[in-house]
Amino acid sequence: MNRLAGTTSPYLLQHADNPVDWWPWGPEAFEEAKRRDVPVLLSVGYSACHWCHVMAHESFEDDAIAGLVNEHFVAVKVDREERPDVDAVYMEAVQAATGQGGWPMTVFLTPDAAPFYFGTYFPPEPRHGMPSFPEVLEGVKDAWADRRDEVGEVAERIVKDLAGRSLAYGGEGVPGEEELAQALLGLTREYDAPRGGFGGAPKFPPSMTLEFLLRHHARTGAEGALQMAADTCEAMARGGIYDQLGGGFARYAVDRAWVVPHFEKMLYDNALLCRAYAHLWKATGSDLARRVALETADFMVRELRTPEGGFASALDADSDDGTGRHVEGAYYVWTPAQLTEVLGAEDAALAAAHYGVTEAGTFEHGSSVLQLPQQAGPVDADRIASIAARLLAAREERERPGRDDKVVAAWNGLAIAALAETGALFDRPDLVERATEAADLLVRVHMDESARLTRTSKDGRAGTNAGVLEDYADVAEGFLALAAVTGEGAWLEFAGFLLDIVLDRFTAEGGALYDTAHDAEALIRRPQDPTDNATPSGWTAAAGALLSYAAHTGSDAHRAAAEGALGVVKALGPRAPRFIGWGLAVSEALLDGPREIAVVGAPGDEVFQELRRTALRATAPGAVLASGAPDSEEFPLLGDRPLVSGGAAAYVCRHFTCDAPVTDPEELRRKL
Repeated sequence: MNRLAGTTSPYLLQHADNPVDWWPWGPEAFEEAKRRDVPVLLSVGYSACHWCHVMAHESFEDDAIAGLVNEHFVAVKVDREERPDVDAVYMEAVQAATGQGGWPMTVFLTPDAAPFYFGTYFPPEPRHGMPSFPEVLEGVKDAWADRRDEVGEVAERIVKDLAGRSLAYGGEGVPGEEELAQALLGLTREYDAPRGGFGGAPKFPPSMTLEFLLRHHARTGAEGALQMAADTCEAMARGGIYDQLGGGFARYAVDRAWVVPHFEKMLYDNALLCRAYAHLWKATGSDLARRVALETADFMVRELRTPEGGFASALDADSDDGTGRHVEGAYYVWTPAQLTEVLGAEDAALAAAHYGVTEAGTFEHGSSVLQLPQQAGPVDADRIASIAARLLAAREERERPGRDDKVVAAWNGLAIAALAETGALFDRPDLVERATEAADLLVRVHMDESARLTRTSKDGRAGTNAGVLEDYADVAEGFLALAAVTGEGAWLEFAGFLLDIVLDRFTAEGGALYDTAHDAEALIRRPQDPTDNATPSGWTAAAGALLSYAAHTGSDAHRAAAEGALGVVKALGPRAPRFIGWGLAVSEALLDGPREIAVVGAPGDEVFQELRRTALRATAPGAVLASGAPDSEEFPLLGDRPLVSGGAAAYVCRHFTCDAPVTDPEELRRKL
């Protein structure tokens, strides 16, 4: 009996018709394994994962393999996006045992949830030196039957090793000038100057590292930091990783030059990159940065917004190529013949040159991913716009990639921050509205009366999994950004509720943070990871939100918690800057203050509005903004902030010192 039909996860629902007798994660599955005296097969993946689909089609839809699984195992399917805690704990075990990890993740457990055999993708027959999945199943079955003591010893040793790992997070003190300078030097060494970005293939968009570089430049004037950020952003925006027709970024590029992406589009990537390009525009005024920020925001609203006002998790990499086969990238790639069919010969030739479409192709089977290679000369902008519109319309006729409709609290928090700031910077009130609607959904559906968060929802119905640290931190970050943009203090208050829970339920000794609450489901290890990967870690995201909230309110407890959490950046920043980018960005804000800006005046006053706009465009790292009437109770920063000569004024404070109020927007710009 397959038990996934009643779940809210689109990934689990994709497996609801498998002949495998799947169970969702829960005590019932492990009780069943104890009753039957069989191991647990744990399979972890996510909706937009290409190789998850491959293994599902090859093995989990195969009656013979399913029969083997059902007879000898209790099979448990987990959506890693719904249960990042389960994923993190067993991925740590997989990486410790095999030296690598990835999805689909395949782990065999005792009925007490202790892991003893690990892998990722297994083919249905032996291939490329890999055993077949049936061979793995037979081997584990035999080991469980004939060598139970050995299996138990392995499982016990692994659990003991995981439980005994202690996290050195830097000891006393916060990162200072020296650590941040060393981090910049480390990034410079790993920088790929000809192509932008860091390291080799596969190459991921370094959104959090870009934020650090932009903040470091703003604080120190380091031109090299700005150049790395600007050149990387341009290379990505011109590459195949960026959707040249519809906007938005794919997950990563399989090559060093950003040409061929892994085509899945994730909400978190696009939220983080939208914000990074908006911040690049603040630093440089770049037309490219403005265009990409707005196109990415529009992509999120158009393609990922749900009917309830939240944002869906992802678009799949695969879709029907027109022959009934689901293949990666089919929705996005073009051949010269397809261009000619849509555009006619003359415009097709121009489009091929403009977008880098060749007869040989840059992808598979002679198809090309659209790029924007550097142009040799001027282009006819109107003609190119017409070509792009016609290609986009033709693409709309293709079968669209599948969409994972679940709303993840943390990723929606990132989207709220990005849309609110982008809307404010570029006079797009519709984007601020979309951010506000998503925030309303989180309050209504994801937050209970005690401000505890649920991780996911679907179709307006909350899931059953508790929020983890990144949910509290990223949602608080989104609410803080929304408070600054809208001038509505309720969002600051909601952020405070969430961050109080962080202080109460996620903290450890000496400033360390856990990924799960003190009263969360007990796993074989309580997950705790400070490194920034595809998204800011819950640890560094919490540090940033705590610091901003402290700047708004003057709370010593929140400031102390932020500083304690940043000890990990002191330890990791100089050694592994690419994997603590958001932590480095928050550290820049700490060194700069962050600056506290209060703008007072009447809403209809032109000077008041211009001072607000100037403050929103500040490049000072992590600056916080409160705006409204003098002595308004909406924001603590507005207290004791009178008008100047009866008119609007801005107050700037940092490091417990305030400058004289200013009434000239240009003077405020210089201060920020």
